[in-house]
Amino acid sequence: MSQYKHHVFVCSFGKTCAKEGGVETFQAIKRAARKADLQGLVRVNKAGCMNQCGHGPMVVVYPDDIWYHQVDEKGGARIVAEHLVSGFVVEDYRYVAPPGDNKLVDDD
Repeated sequence: MSQYKHHVFVCSFGKTCAKEGGVETFQAIKRAARKADLQGLVRVNKAGCMNQCGHGPMVVVYPDDIWYHQVDEKGGARIVAEHLVSGFVVEDYRYVAPPGDNKLVDDD
């Protein structure tokens, strides 16, 4: 068993996610997790580039290995309520891609 039930990473850096609202999405998820009283159960961290540039802001939830894309503040709150609290994947934001880099734009 890991230290947390879920560990959430929000792409907040790089050339695309930062411009697409990654920091605001991170803040929205942190607020929603706090409001849902998930302290000690869920860890939310800012993350660097996940090599999915142009699909962001990207959010990944472990250990479930569920990826979300184009997550705005509203989507972040839904991920907390529906996925982290209720255990249902938020299909509206779910990101399914082949393994590896899936950049639409170069983040170099």
